[in-house]
Amino acid sequence: MALMLVANGLADEIKLKNGDRLTGKIVKSDGKALTIKTDYAGDVTVSAEAIAGISSDQQLYFALSDGKTLTGKVETKAGRYEVAVRDGGTIEVEPAKLQAIRSQSEQEAHERLLKPRWVDLWNGGLDFGYNLTTGNTRTNTIALGSNLSRQTRRDKTSLYAAYINAKNKTKGVTETTANAIRGGGRYEIVISGRLSAFGFADFEKNEIQLLDLRSVLGGGLGYTLVKNDRTQFQVFGGGAYNKENFSTGLKRNTAEILVGEDLSLRLNDRVLFKERMQFFPNMSETGEYRITFDSSLNTRLTRWLTWQVTASNRYLSNPVAGSKNNDLLFTTGVGITFTNFSFRK
Repeated sequence: MALMLVANGLADEIKLKNGDRLTGKIVKSDGKALTIKTDYAGDVTVSAEAIAGISSDQQLYFALSDGKTLTGKVETKAGRYEVAVRDGGTIEVEPAKLQAIRSQSEQEAHERLLKPRWVDLWNGGLDFGYNLTTGNTRTNTIALGSNLSRQTRRDKTSLYAAYINAKNKTKGVTETTANAIRGGGRYEIVISGRLSAFGFADFEKNEIQLLDLRSVLGGGLGYTLVKNDRTQFQVFGGGAYNKENFSTGLKRNTAEILVGEDLSLRLNDRVLFKERMQFFPNMSETGEYRITFDSSLNTRLTRWLTWQVTASNRYLSNPVAGSKNNDLLFTTGVGITFTNFSFRK
């Protein structure tokens, strides 16, 4: 009984207007809702309108509307927050002047977002897939993929790479049925509100399409139509320069217009869906165009293990003789994932 009383005494508490109480560790609040981590239900988010008062046993960080930050334990009295700061005094805070409440870990994450190093805040993963069939014929397929992103309040960097190689052996004759590698990066910076500017570089090699190397450099403007905790949807447009070298000896350098959309949808805490479609009308060869489509469905199996399905399609209206217009790359496999990773301590 003594241990139970001590444990309860060390917990934060939320008092609700209906008389209920929640105990645990306060994580954060943005003024509209408050999140508390409980032992019995995990993270619980409560609307600010339903809260009658809070009290904390841990040191919390209070971000005020004037830019100042107070640190201390808190009690709610007469509709105000009384913060017991570290020097022994008490400061009253009006609810209207409070912008956010953060635990120590949330405050550290917030400060990293304000002044992050380039090596900080990387999210993403590495994926691997392998398929083998043997008997009268033998087929080997290897697929590798990587997606990395780093997002702050002001900019976002994305890097990606994908590789697939498939061979089929029948009666001693080996045939390559797929051999493609794609990679690139994109940098985006916020101009104001939901408007941003971006630049990108894409590279591709595809043996089956007789493509030795395609290099695309471009940029433009984007506008985010939807942005919340679960959904981000952006439309964008701009221009690009495309340089293509084919194994037939054909070389093409063309200017292109760029129009596209980008969607990120978190279905639940474990499943994330992403897709991007881009349309490139050719300005140097009127009437010709390219379409790229990339999508992934990522399911978190454990804290670091994931299962991923990816589909990547490339359509070229004017392929070289002997190759088709459309080339679809579809892979599935397991991988590892990481969140807010730093490449240097």
